[in-house]
Amino acid sequence: MTKKGANTADKTVHGKSSAGMGKEAKHQHVDDKSKAQAKHEDNTSGRHQKAASHPEEKSAAVIDELKMKLSQSEEKTQEAQDKYLRLSAEFDNYRKRTLKEKSDLIRLANEDLLKNLLPVIDDFERGIENVDKSQDIDALRQGIHLIYNKFVEFIKQNGIKEIDAKEQSFDLDFHEALTKIPAPSEELKGKVLDVIEKGYILNDKVIRYAKVVVGD
Repeated sequence: MTKKGANTADKTVHGKSSAGMGKEAKHQHVDDKSKAQAKHEDNTSGRHQKAASHPEEKSAAVIDELKMKLSQSEEKTQEAQDKYLRLSAEFDNYRKRTLKEKSDLIRLANEDLLKNLLPVIDDFERGIENVDKSQDIDALRQGIHLIYNKFVEFIKQNGIKEIDAKEQSFDLDFHEALTKIPAPSEELKGKVLDVIEKGYILNDKVIRYAKVVVGD
């Protein structure tokens, strides 16, 4: 074999060897790529599994939290209901007590007034006895005046006072004109000439208007 032929044979062998090594490298690259893809799929599958299990855990936590809030709401509702029932019972007792006190006040409102009138009645009874027995007119007159003054003092102590009407200017707030007559003088025109029935005020409120005759 010539030197040229030997070189050609070496090149052929070297070419075949290089081609074989290229195929092996290519197959190795494919295998590495397949392993990497398989690993990626495993990781992706794991993440999906974790993602699939995470919502269940989150849902359980949310349910527990809702149960706790519901329990707290039920406790607050029960407390509010108990408080309402107590307040309702207290108000009902207060209302009944107030109605009873009001009823007693109306029923016994005049108790003190009538009690203080009893001495005046006693004086009248004694005066009547003296009228039947006594011949002393002056003593009887004094007795009647004494009873009258005592009674007037009694009504003053209870806030009642007489309306001053005689020779006062006619006032619709206090007087009720029964009739008009010619005034005896110019100064008495429009004024009260006579009082037919006295009027009275109770604590600044007119309880009876004075019935009067007015000068015209």
